[in-house]
Amino acid sequence: MTEQTKKITKSAVVRGGWAVVIIIALAAAVGQSFGRFSFGVLLPAIRDDLGITNTLAGVLGATNVGAYLLGTLIVAWATSRYRLINVLRTGLVLATLGLLIAGATKGAWVLALGLCIAGIGGAFLWIPAPVIAADAMPVNRRPVAVALMSSGIGLGVVFVSVLSGNLRAAQGDSAWSSVYQTQFAIGVVLLVLTLLMVRHQQAAPSGGSGIGGFGALQRMPGWLPLLVAYSAFGFMYLLVMGFLTTRLEDDNGWSTDDASLAFSLMGFAMIFGGPLLTALAQRLGVRRTLALAFGLWPVLIAVVLTGYPVLTLSACLALGLLFAALPTLVTLFVVQNTTAQDYGPSFAAATLCFGIAQTIAPPIGGFIADQSGTFFYVFLLSGAVSLIGMVASLGLPETSAR
Repeated sequence: MTEQTKKITKSAVVRGGWAVVIIIALAAAVGQSFGRFSFGVLLPAIRDDLGITNTLAGVLGATNVGAYLLGTLIVAWATSRYRLINVLRTGLVLATLGLLIAGATKGAWVLALGLCIAGIGGAFLWIPAPVIAADAMPVNRRPVAVALMSSGIGLGVVFVSVLSGNLRAAQGDSAWSSVYQTQFAIGVVLLVLTLLMVRHQQAAPSGGSGIGGFGALQRMPGWLPLLVAYSAFGFMYLLVMGFLTTRLEDDNGWSTDDASLAFSLMGFAMIFGGPLLTALAQRLGVRRTLALAFGLWPVLIAVVLTGYPVLTLSACLALGLLFAALPTLVTLFVVQNTTAQDYGPSFAAATLCFGIAQTIAPPIGGFIADQSGTFFYVFLLSGAVSLIGMVASLGLPETSAR
């Protein structure tokens, strides 16, 4: 093979790798942006259309997150016995099915079933996605491939925000079911593309990851502070993601369009958050970059609480960067500090703790809002928990993003 032929072959492989990364990133958006995060932007419409309280709305959110938690338990077992690509495909099927059910009902409990199935699918999708994407690329481009998973989720959030705003303007609060129906159609397309184009070479898993994957996780340096930091993020971010539009509409009197714009800006920034802070981590290291991101969070929450439009929208942009960057940096840390056999169970175990924090956040937030009559204290709680994440991040061993 000539040198020119080698270069052409390498270029073709890289192009094929990028195609796989893009498909996986968009598939991750089906599980995360559609199956999980869209509930936050649709919450005011769902609540008003179905006539439910903030507490019950929080329970619906917790159903979705609780299912995600259950999914991580199953994935911890599945990734120690089945190849990651099969886990990812299963997740995409489940997420798409959940969207179908959510879009076909006008009842709270059937909606809860759809959110439950979508939540399980989200776990099956998200846990294997970063390493499958990374393995599709040359070693020097793998951190970027991992970072682009959050970019796909950001694109999904922007799409949901724009679609929701336009449909609610045309159809009123009942438009939330049309949003889920559109997401289902997109999920079917991504499922077909994934089955046709995404492949992943992996040695047969050997089992032995321990209960819930914790046996594998404990072999990773810095596993305990990582769990604390990731759990803090799970709690603090969902209080904002789940109640932002409701806070702006109910407490600050924003219109539906303006609140959707805030959510869209946050999603837009998520497209860039992973790559930008991954680049910063190459200079500062993952530990200090994580601590910096956690430390900025309460400052931005304070800005959002002012309710002033320009300040709030600017803060939403910055929060979007952190929404994407924090889990990207956690994922990079796990990818770089575990073996190929330990990655799936280890990340599933970390995501399990992350999921527990997410599960308790929505009902706590909804309860606080119902008791106080405002979402102000919900956001204050988010800012306070971020300080726990900052302290835990400083306890990690230093790791670059290279």
